[in-house]
Amino acid sequence: MRWWSVANFVSNAGTWMQLTVQNLLVLQITGSAAATGLSMSVQAAPALLMSVLGGAAVDRWPRKLTAAVSQAALAVIAFTTATLVALDRLDMTTLMVLAAVTGTVATVDNPACALLGNDLVPAEDVPSAIGVGALVFNAGRLAGAALAGVTVGFLGTAAAYFANGFSFLFVTAVIPFLRPAAGAVRQVTGRAARRPKSDMGVREGLAFFARRPRLLALAGVTGISAVFGRNYGLTLAVLVTGPLAGGAGAFGTVSTVLAAGGIVGAVLGARLRRPSVRLVGALAASGALLQIVAGLSPSLAVLLVLVLPMAVVESVSDTAGTAVLQTDPPAHMRGRVLGVWGSVGTVWSLGGPPALGLLMELAGARGALIAGGVIIAASIAAGHLLHRRGTLTTSVPLPTKEAGPQPTLQTAA
Repeated sequence: MRWWSVANFVSNAGTWMQLTVQNLLVLQITGSAAATGLSMSVQAAPALLMSVLGGAAVDRWPRKLTAAVSQAALAVIAFTTATLVALDRLDMTTLMVLAAVTGTVATVDNPACALLGNDLVPAEDVPSAIGVGALVFNAGRLAGAALAGVTVGFLGTAAAYFANGFSFLFVTAVIPFLRPAAGAVRQVTGRAARRPKSDMGVREGLAFFARRPRLLALAGVTGISAVFGRNYGLTLAVLVTGPLAGGAGAFGTVSTVLAAGGIVGAVLGARLRRPSVRLVGALAASGALLQIVAGLSPSLAVLLVLVLPMAVVESVSDTAGTAVLQTDPPAHMRGRVLGVWGSVGTVWSLGGPPALGLLMELAGARGALIAGGVIIAASIAAGHLLHRRGTLTTSVPLPTKEAGPQPTLQTAA
């Protein structure tokens, strides 16, 4: 698990370095901010249609081999892009094609690597392992963004792509040496191979997800939070540079505090032993209330005080939700469940920012934060009340002619 964490840190740093440089590269080629957004959408789009197929492949194929092959494929794409940049042969069409291929490979790589990490610890330690993964992700994101500027400044744009390619090769080299921990939930490929194809298909993954109330509730909480909250890079940027009269430096400070809060939240999330959907909902509602107060901030100093707990709550909620998602399904279904989640999450990531942008156009930055927080908190409260009413209705039997005497009914109630 230590080797896997080191490999993931290196890979995340390389990936964020490339993403940072890619945006600059698109601007350099086209001079258009819209084209930059388009390149990000093209890379994310395959997850909308193909994540379920990728999850089914992860359930059917040996996990270590799948992760190693997908990481090697991502390395080839990064090296190809680096070579084209170095030779000044990269145009916008080629970049879009490479971005689409990267997104396609990621539909297999993401669930394979996530579940492979869970195989390295005992079953009871999976929530902690997910928390460690969140910590590694945030640390790699900070390191990658910082290294991008240094690398481009001293070595050029192509060097960032080469560095990312080598980071994928490092992960590929580590995977063969990983061994499952005693008590880990292992993938039994032999049994899976003997399953009927109808039991291993995409349809079964979709049906399982649709019949699982916990997963549907988790999707609802996460979706409403993703659309009307959490897009702090958008809402807080407008709030800081607009009503609070700050500049780019002020928003940079806010972003740094958000990143620090994410790391603190990941550390706290790693201590969770039995995360639940109820915990995710409570944390999301708490974050919504903090968001409402942030929308009322009279100054940048007050906003900075609120930003840290907002990021901590969001990070712990994400860790708890991921733990539920990866431990609730049976072992042979987890790849497909992650695939369904990838498709659903892509809808949020593509539709959330435009919806939030429209809300800011109508209500302003403060109004969007406040209205979004109210929508999130009210939706979670309504869902909790409906669930509680449904549970009470199910657990209390209706009286019939054959029912026992009144004292028995009172005891049951």
